[in-house]
Amino acid sequence: MSESSGGTGLRTGLRRRHMTMLAIGGAIGAGLFVGSGAVIGTAGPAAVLSYAAAGLLVLCVLRALGEMVVARPVAGSLAEYARMALGPFAGFTIGWLYWYLYVILVGAEATAGAGILAGWTGLPQWTLAAALLVTMTAVNLVSVRSFGEFEFWFASIKVAAILVFVVLGVLYVTGLWPGSPGGLAVLTGHGGFVPNGAGSVFTAIVAVMFAFGGTEIVTIAAAESEEPGRAVARATSNVLWRVALFYVLSILLVVSILPWNDAKILTSPFVSALDRLDVPAAGTLMQAVILTAVLSVLNSAIYVSSRMLYVLTRDGDAPAALVRLNRRGVPVRAILLGTVAAWAAVIASYVSPDQVFKFLMNSIGVVLAFVYLAILFSQLRLRSRLRREDPASLTYRMWLFPYLTWLVIAALIAVLVSMAFMDGQRSQLAASLASLAVVALAYPLRRRFGRRPPVAAPVAPARGTGG
Repeated sequence: MSESSGGTGLRTGLRRRHMTMLAIGGAIGAGLFVGSGAVIGTAGPAAVLSYAAAGLLVLCVLRALGEMVVARPVAGSLAEYARMALGPFAGFTIGWLYWYLYVILVGAEATAGAGILAGWTGLPQWTLAAALLVTMTAVNLVSVRSFGEFEFWFASIKVAAILVFVVLGVLYVTGLWPGSPGGLAVLTGHGGFVPNGAGSVFTAIVAVMFAFGGTEIVTIAAAESEEPGRAVARATSNVLWRVALFYVLSILLVVSILPWNDAKILTSPFVSALDRLDVPAAGTLMQAVILTAVLSVLNSAIYVSSRMLYVLTRDGDAPAALVRLNRRGVPVRAILLGTVAAWAAVIASYVSPDQVFKFLMNSIGVVLAFVYLAILFSQLRLRSRLRREDPASLTYRMWLFPYLTWLVIAALIAVLVSMAFMDGQRSQLAASLASLAVVALAYPLRRRFGRRPPVAAPVAPARGTGG
């Protein structure tokens, strides 16, 4: 099979519908369907405020990232912009941290999916985890369009499930559902809207801010889309309504249907709400949706980790052999290396679930916060540079620059600092800082023993904008 490594090499196989559903589906994961129960338990009905506030922070980060992508669409945008603005150390550190984040997610999602399938089939979980890894790796090896097609349908199922839930929930709350009392008495009848105090809302923000991880994937995929600038502008502009619909409204309906302190809501809020509506086979249907969400994240994580490793290789930060592409423009070796590395997390989940696997999951807990901060600092530097060198490229801009950028930076730092004083979050912060330290300490070794990066290909001009 012939291979190529010329130019960027990546094919533009993602169509507009792929990018649209990738952007929409990236905001919906198993964390919404299952993890939201713990957030509701912390803040009560005011969890909707936590999701709204965290969503606005992520919206601003994506707007800053979108500005750079529209002006300079490039593969591996997160690491590349850090390299352009902050230097090779930042590009190396952010690139490898982001790769590590998604490799661990590959293993974690394969394990989670295997757990669901084991309950249905009775087969050993390790066998099912292996089958899921092999299947989704094969999907990514075929072509970028293959990845896009699977993600399109996975995202469609997730979006359809949320929309159906929203319709049913609205019918129940308005009294139009058979046997429903209607009204919002449940929302405020168990200690009020903020039963655990205003501090609990901020505590919950810390927990949910990283639930929005995945919304930035569309910027990674932009280099392989037909209209990178337009696709990213459209996707980042629509983050607000996606957060409002998928998170804020759906959580508001959950706490309007069931008391926030109901034991069932803590473990499976959406299933419990559907059970209250007497929806037939609600548990099985929601398990199927959760499995779809898991497979979607697994598919995306394999894709993102391989593209980030490809970019690191292209920049001289990883072995040169990994940069080579097959004739379909797929970085096969980067995909396979990420899958092999993900097996470490899968093995740890069975051999040492309470120690090694728990540490691995904690070590990626706040990595996204480091990535977000790098995005914002990169935007601060690149905006000034582009304004001098190519002002015509700034067709999609961050709001209220530079004040809003600095405000979001301060908010993210406040979140990280506050985690040091929260018993439930301190271990995540410490483990994630450890992973950051390991990557940062590896950079001097890269400078001493690594190869010189090849001459960078010219950055493609933006093709279409929006917003």
